[in-house]
Amino acid sequence: MNSPESGSAAAPSPTAPVCSAKGCRADAVWVLAWNNPKLHTPDRRKTWLACDEHREHLSQFLGVRGFLKDVVTLAEWESRDAPSS
Repeated sequence: MNSPESGSAAAPSPTAPVCSAKGCRADAVWVLAWNNPKLHTPDRRKTWLACDEHREHLSQFLGVRGFLKDVVTLAEWESRDAPSS
């Protein structure tokens, strides 16, 4: 995992969303939309954010449990939520 001493990841910008992987503070690039069908209605989506390095690992974690519903870029996710003008 990344640590401030490792220098393997760029420091996140102050307001940028960060990766949800434990210990990672890299800027998020991906949104992993998921739900737990035992707890959530089918249309409910929870989200985890991921950097490029952790996208696959987090996707596999959710996927093997049957929770993963969608993986999109953060920019695409934000544009879905933007009001139409």
